[in-house]
Amino acid sequence: MNRPTHFPIVAANLLFAATVVLAQRPIEPGAQETCVACGTCGSMILIPLIFFFALNIALLVWVARDAKARGMDSAVLWMLLVFFTSFIGFIIYVLSRPQGNVVRCAYCGNNRLQVSAKCPHCGNA
Repeated sequence: MNRPTHFPIVAANLLFAATVVLAQRPIEPGAQETCVACGTCGSMILIPLIFFFALNIALLVWVARDAKARGMDSAVLWMLLVFFTSFIGFIIYVLSRPQGNVVRCAYCGNNRLQVSAKCPHCGNA
């Protein structure tokens, strides 16, 4: 099932709406305000965490594809570095990766560095 790209926002709004609806039933005097405040605080913490998690996954995917296109054998190690250190690992990767333009291989259609003698995917020149 394909989820829309705005799924985290919709999920956070549903969580907030459910908290407000549950807070409408009287429990004790003063408890309603506590429930609303707790729900609001929870959604304000949950939304940035979801955004941070999604951004880290996007960084991991980009590093994996870029390392594969540049013919690096250590793509998994770079992904682990970015996974555990997030933006710092990403900056280290960008500064230490092989430099050059990435072009499409005429034989296999995968991306490779323009300056490389052979395609790392198919071995053709």
